[in-house]
Amino acid sequence: MKTTNLAELYELDPMNWSAVVDGLDAGFPQAPGAGGPDRHTCWLATLNPDGTPHVTAVGALWADGAFWFETGPRTRKARNVARDPRCTLSVALDTIDLSVDGHAEHVTDPATVAEMAALWAAEGWPCRVDTSGTALTAEFSAPSAGPPPWHVYRIVPRAATALSTVEPGGATRWHFDEPAE
Repeated sequence: MKTTNLAELYELDPMNWSAVVDGLDAGFPQAPGAGGPDRHTCWLATLNPDGTPHVTAVGALWADGAFWFETGPRTRKARNVARDPRCTLSVALDTIDLSVDGHAEHVTDPATVAEMAALWAAEGWPCRVDTSGTALTAEFSAPSAGPPPWHVYRIVPRAATALSTVEPGGATRWHFDEPAE
C-alpha cells in the first residue's frame, strides 16, 4: 500500500487505513427515517457513455474489505458499470469523509448473493434472494434501483482518500497494490 499524506502542509500526520476500516466496520446507518447526523448516504459515481460522470445515491454496505451495492440491470449505473466498471463510492462517516475508487464487479455466486441479502436484511431492508439464486427481490427498494430483480455488485478499493472531520484533522490518499482490507 502506498500512503500519501495530503495534510503535510499543516504538519499533520497521515491517517491510518486501519482506523478508516474500523469506522466502516462500525457501520453507517442508511435506513429511511434514521435522519439527522446519524444517517449516512453513499454516493456512487460511474461513467456515462460520453465520459461524463453519473452520480447517484445507493444503499451500500461494507463487508469483507469491500463496498457492496445493488441495482436493477436497466438502471443507468448498472449499464454504466457493465460497459466500464471504473467507479467511485463516497460516504461521510461520523469522523471521516471517504471516497473509494475501484471497479464494480457484478456478483452472481449464489452463496455470496445470499450472504449479502442477509446483511441487507439485518440493516433493515427485508430483501431476499430471488428464484434465480443470483439476484435480490423485495417488496420495495429505492426508486433509483428500478424494479426487481436487483443485481449485487462489489467494489474492492484500488485507491481511497479520507479526510478527518475531527481534531487534529488529516487527509490521506492510499493506493493499494492488493485489495484493501
